[in-house]
Amino acid sequence: MKNIGVILAGGSGSRFGADKPKQFIRVAGKKIIEHTIEVFQECKGIDEIAVVTHAGYIEEVEDLINQAGFSKVKKVLNGGTTRNDSSLSAINAYAQEYDADQVNLIFHDAVRPFLSEQILQDIFEAMEKYDAIDVAIPSTDTIIEVENDLIRNIPDRSYLMNGQTPQAFRLSVIKKAYDVALKDPKFKATDDCGVVKKYLPGVPIFVVKGDESNLKITYGLDLFVSDKVFQLKHKKSTVVDPALLAGKVVVVFGGNEGIGKEVAGICEREGAQVACFSRRLNGVDICDKEKVGEALDQTHKAFGRIDYVVNSAAILKQQPLALMDYDTVGQLLDINLKGAVNVAKESFRYLKESQGQLLFYTSSSYTRGRANYCLYSATKAAIVNLTQGLAEEWREFDIRVNCINPERTETPMRVKNFGIEPEGSLLKAETVGKASVNVLLHDYTGQTIYVKNMEAK
Repeated sequence: MKNIGVILAGGSGSRFGADKPKQFIRVAGKKIIEHTIEVFQECKGIDEIAVVTHAGYIEEVEDLINQAGFSKVKKVLNGGTTRNDSSLSAINAYAQEYDADQVNLIFHDAVRPFLSEQILQDIFEAMEKYDAIDVAIPSTDTIIEVENDLIRNIPDRSYLMNGQTPQAFRLSVIKKAYDVALKDPKFKATDDCGVVKKYLPGVPIFVVKGDESNLKITYGLDLFVSDKVFQLKHKKSTVVDPALLAGKVVVVFGGNEGIGKEVAGICEREGAQVACFSRRLNGVDICDKEKVGEALDQTHKAFGRIDYVVNSAAILKQQPLALMDYDTVGQLLDINLKGAVNVAKESFRYLKESQGQLLFYTSSSYTRGRANYCLYSATKAAIVNLTQGLAEEWREFDIRVNCINPERTETPMRVKNFGIEPEGSLLKAETVGKASVNVLLHDYTGQTIYVKNMEAK
């Protein structure tokens, strides 16, 4: 069977309250629809993708597909005024194919960008036995039936589930259901499983377990939540052969110790040309934009290009803000934030030339300020926002900007502030270094990549 992912992107965004449909809003460096298509593009079980959208956005979708290199997208179809019309557009398009009897259509909302590979795999497995599949999670809220503003009934919640997408069907089955439905003058349905259930009641619809993170972005609040989910989620990167670093030129600010030193070491061992800079190593303070500029210029003249710039330079001072002197406040802000800005601005022209990547580091404390080092946490939250904003600004130049978010890591800076901690409770700097190098070799941008300590208990 041929599995075709159908991305339904025909929504107007009226409930979202934005000038543009929500699927075209940018989150974590990409448009929401782009994140969604990417899931299907990367899934080995998907053979082809079709996108159904409003006529006024077909050109924008086509441009997005071309820029992102989504090779599996074979059709961009004009959607209708309703969800059912959009589904029909895909059904009719594939019903004309010579191999229509060997096609499964897997319909998915464009505004559900967090679809997991596991859900798709479960759908593929279920389709070996069933011709219609839904995805749902148990309802956590009490559902009430209301008539004239009064409760009419309260169904037993143990039988209720919240529907999600994808919904998958053998093409011949979903087409037959719609053929029957369209003869009904009172036809009305909110999803495709509803059409099969009503008009082909003899066809069993199997329910695959969904996931709470498979969110649908419908309202403005959902956009806020999705942004945080993108920041917090563990980006499960496929491991890339580090030998691809051979011949690349890597600049590491903060490369004299800790994570920066590990990144530099890995890159050197894999054949990259590496230039390390720090205050202690060679007097390069990232607070000084002239020094940063000179370091980059020196590297470019020596090797003819700069492919990656890594900034791991940062400081942590444990002290309540009310007791911290202003010199220390200024030092924290200058190194952790202004320094990162200096590195970004001075790196731009070199990364534009090489279509390279800028890599920052945040901290697990950025999602929630910590007492006694709230200023450090605040600067690390700013780094995440800087990463996302720059990824959007520099996208047109093909410069990638990402950020590593490691759990607590054993570095000289950590030991200086927290002393010796229990064995196994901290990540090794080498582990974060390997994850960092892996990110350098990937093509995504605007991502905060979480590096988890698998040994912690």
